Amino acid sequence: MPDNKTYTGGCHCGQVRFECTTDMAMVTACNCSICTKKGLHFVFLDPSSFQLRAGAENLKEYLFNRHAIHHQLCIDCGVDVFARGKKPDGSDVVALNVSCIDGIELSKLTLTPVDGRSR
Repeated sequence: MPDNKTYTGGCHCGQVRFECTTDMAMVTACNCSICTKKGLHFVFLDPSSFQLRAGAENLKEYLFNRHAIHHQLCIDCGVDVFARGKKPDGSDVVALNVSCIDGIELSKLTLTPVDGRSR
């Protein structure tokens, strides 16, 4: 079982910065329209494991489809850093774009396919 680690990261221009703790056990490879077009891969976190360290004023929210996932994009560089939403049980969740983690290499992660296109 993977161990929890603390990661830092942010958007491309550096205005938005975060810190999170996760075991990176499940990183999604979703085939929905937005994940496909943006190349997004998310790890899902309990909100208590995610801290926005800088740039709250630089975030713009993007909603689509059912308006259930609140995507947070940097207004300067346009990077989709994270999203807020609800799990099926109704509890809050943060979906972190793993490509925004400092020093991450997607090729070294195990991606879990998710069929978001059918939802």
